[in-house]
Amino acid sequence: MNPYSLLRPLLFSVDPETAHDLSLKALMATKNAAGLLYPKVPDKPVTAMGLTFKNPVGLAAGLDKNGDCLDGLAALGFGFLEIGTVTPRPQAGNPKPRLFRLPEHEAIINRMGFNNKGIDYLLEQVKRSAYAGVLGINIGKNADTPIENALDDYLICFRKAYSVASYVTMNISSPNTKNLRQLQQGDELKKLVSSMKEDQLKLQTQHGRYVPLVLKIAPDLTPEEVRDIADLLMQFNIDGVIATNTTISRDKIAGHSFATEVGGLSGTPVKEMATEVVRLLATELNGALPIIAAGGVMNALDAREKIEAGASLVQVYTGLIYKGASLISEIVNEM
Repeated sequence: MNPYSLLRPLLFSVDPETAHDLSLKALMATKNAAGLLYPKVPDKPVTAMGLTFKNPVGLAAGLDKNGDCLDGLAALGFGFLEIGTVTPRPQAGNPKPRLFRLPEHEAIINRMGFNNKGIDYLLEQVKRSAYAGVLGINIGKNADTPIENALDDYLICFRKAYSVASYVTMNISSPNTKNLRQLQQGDELKKLVSSMKEDQLKLQTQHGRYVPLVLKIAPDLTPEEVRDIADLLMQFNIDGVIATNTTISRDKIAGHSFATEVGGLSGTPVKEMATEVVRLLATELNGALPIIAAGGVMNALDAREKIEAGASLVQVYTGLIYKGASLISEIVNEM
């Protein structure tokens, strides 16, 4: 029996943010017994961005914002872990309640607002961890940093994360930090990616190692916007793209009591939108750089659809909350 099937009713009986915190603590407490509690995940290596991933299923950013639970999460069998989103300075995030479950849709709405303890705390947690697999660090800007100064925050985090990260993700697509998504547009995106790429090459010389730079984009972009982003990614030799973040659309949950809640919607309702962005990117990029697919990966079939659409790797988050850690082995075994 899947042990999570016994635990889920208890977790779903308390508010989502409390359940989140309890889950991370439980993972840390049981990390040494993971082999007994969860199905063994076979090795199915994938090479992308010059990195070798143990298997193609990763943890999406947002679950472990501060790197507190790396060893516990690693014990579940992920092929790679992405932590964050982290900002230069600690911040509390948006007021509670800010996390909502929609079980009938296998979905979550969140407006957390990059609540985290800051990049320095995260780096300490990474250094204390025994995790030796592929580690992505997802970076963002502080809420009180004016959007015109956003680049400064990304550079601070990138420079600090460079020495410990396997790759670094620029999160410019969260709907929960005011004006953040405008960084996906035209000249603002060009300025961001060109400056970050320039810094990456300096850091490569300084550290004697190359750390790939990845962009995470929204599912709510128009096809023309996706094409423009793909062109910029190739123009500036960005190493990878994550498609996608959460959606602000409520079309798939119309009529639900939480449909009017502000925030990003994840899970099954975003699946088709995210897959379509993967498909568009794959067509435009034509193999120039790898796509990491996220958004609505709730089972092995969903993961296969993302791969067939053109992704090299997939990430899960909401699927983990609804299905538990057995989702990882289910997907890997079917690939």
